[in-house]
Amino acid sequence: MSLKLEAYINQYLQLWDFYGVIQVTKKDEVLYEKAQGYASIEFGIKNDISSCFSIASMTKQFTAFAIMLLYDNKLLDIDRPAQRYLPDDVRIDESITVHHLLSHTSGLYNFHSFESDFFAGYNRMNYSRNEFFQRYINKQPATPAGKEYDYNNSNYNLLAWIIEYVSGEKYEDYIRNNIFLPLNMLNSAVDDGCKPIYKRSCNYSRDFDATIKSPYYNEKFSIGAGAIVSNCDDLFKWYTCLRDRKILSQKTYARFFNVNKNHYCYGLEHHHIYGTDRYSHGGDHLGISTYMQNYFDEDICIIILSNNEAIDQYRLGNAISDILHYVEVDAPKKHVEFFMNHTKLQEYCGTYLKDKIQVELINGKLYFTRFSGNLHIEIYPVGEGRFVRRYSDQVHPYSINKDENGKMMFFGYAKDN
Repeated sequence: MSLKLEAYINQYLQLWDFYGVIQVTKKDEVLYEKAQGYASIEFGIKNDISSCFSIASMTKQFTAFAIMLLYDNKLLDIDRPAQRYLPDDVRIDESITVHHLLSHTSGLYNFHSFESDFFAGYNRMNYSRNEFFQRYINKQPATPAGKEYDYNNSNYNLLAWIIEYVSGEKYEDYIRNNIFLPLNMLNSAVDDGCKPIYKRSCNYSRDFDATIKSPYYNEKFSIGAGAIVSNCDDLFKWYTCLRDRKILSQKTYARFFNVNKNHYCYGLEHHHIYGTDRYSHGGDHLGISTYMQNYFDEDICIIILSNNEAIDQYRLGNAISDILHYVEVDAPKKHVEFFMNHTKLQEYCGTYLKDKIQVELINGKLYFTRFSGNLHIEIYPVGEGRFVRRYSDQVHPYSINKDENGKMMFFGYAKDN
């Protein structure tokens, strides 16, 4: 099995310029372990298995666990309105419970969209919790609480503020004192964008065909929903905490792992697959691709941490799982390029959303241009109206096609003629 695993992963990594680490363990035996690419191009430092990475939304399971610690200690009731555990200047609709925040069923307005000026705009500014709350979170709920699942970072921003209000500690201090230190996770920290973090790998993106430092954003805006930095060693300790049900009571663990709408527990997704239970979560952000899968009954832990955006960590993680469960997998391959002449490519060019979504033809190549023209992502055709990124594994191609009115559409936006 180890040879098959190694053969597949090595084939996959030959296709993509992966920066990061992969670790696969079963019953405490390391079946596969690899570090590749640069932690710092500037200083010529390569990633190694102990390198630390931003884990993005994988952070949510730690935030949820911290809430369950407060619940275990009877400092809050997760079935009560969340506003009871928030400061007076950060209040939300009373119908929204802590459970609704944990399970992404709050119905809160979701500002994570192309139209929002948050990304590559407001999230580069100085952080003010109250201003952030008033501008982006404190809006009329989009749906009644408990009715629909909507993955929304605001839920976990609010949970971090609940942790601070109820515990009287800063979020990062509570996480460190109650999770990291008890589990001896000494390589893990909450990144506030300011403090140096030992052995932390820098995040990189692609602009045209060049590797660049990922666009800046203020990590303070990620509190609760992202911002934790960790490595394979520490994340395996975290895995054993969940596997062996350490720290929390058994009753509280039952609630933590209980499955809600859309397969979501609290900070983890659940799927019954291969006749067993899988608990997992990924993370995606600028220069970040992470994924962790846990099979507690079989004692399998898969960790993928990357500081660039070359791989599809979900495709790779699921292929690894298939191999471990004796499911045949197809050899990894790239999308085959579909020929289009210059005139045809030109039809797709234009502005679909000012300063946010633009398609340009530059030197015979097509680019999806982001962040007011500061990031150029090369895309190539794989069929009529179907395109994929040149330097990133992309399972589902972008669709750029005409609607019934003859307007060219991309991400649901019409080209501005």
